Amino acid sequence: MKKYLAETVGTFVLVFGGVGSAVLAGDKIGFLGVSFAFGISLLAMVYVIGPISGCHINPAVTAGMLLARKITPGDALRYVFAQVVGAVLASGFILWIAGGSPAGYDVVTGGLGANGYGVHSPGHYSLAAAFVTEVILTMFLVLTVLGSTDVKAPVGFAGIAIGFVLVLIHLVGIPITNTSVNPARSIGPAVFVGGWALQQLWVFIVAPFFGAAVAAAIYRTIQLPVVVIPTRDAERALFSQERERIARSRAS
Repeated sequence: MKKYLAETVGTFVLVFGGVGSAVLAGDKIGFLGVSFAFGISLLAMVYVIGPISGCHINPAVTAGMLLARKITPGDALRYVFAQVVGAVLASGFILWIAGGSPAGYDVVTGGLGANGYGVHSPGHYSLAAAFVTEVILTMFLVLTVLGSTDVKAPVGFAGIAIGFVLVLIHLVGIPITNTSVNPARSIGPAVFVGGWALQQLWVFIVAPFFGAAVAAAIYRTIQLPVVVIPTRDAERALFSQERERIARSRAS
């Protein structure tokens, strides 16, 4: 249960930090600030809950890990459920806090950071443009996660790579769709906005999952095979190293 709870907490932090910055401070920090809020939230969670659950906090990342055979189907389903719960809770708290301002907050007109296309896109981008953007940007994210967490990757740097690629993704995607690349992040606000947000939600579920599948296929194509050393060879190498160590100690 601890890893599922960790995914709930991590997704809560990501959505509250990212969507919260857009809803509560977007007019002050702009697209750049919101992009860094998402990236820093993810970067922090990689180091906080990464050792517990792997820090997916995104159903698309979980799907990519499943396709890369790094997680079981049962765990994947439970991860997704935990992530959606975290996103909905975070969105509810953001809405409650926003309503505490002197001017109040109209969730329908304010949008609660929900993702959209057409008239609900910040730049009024079309459905096709929104879909393709979400596929490509999700591919960037999942490919980065798969590569930076590979056993051959430098240890301890995954959070930096993943956090900064999410900043890049939001710098590109916010004007087009408000940036999803994460079905849980999209579901959270849409639950409270309703109407158009729920009608357009399918795009921000299907496109990220498609992007994750593309990323997994690319990574499995370019991934270098893991060299497996036979047990006998490994024992011989250890024995040889031990003999050399003893010889050096006697010589000194």
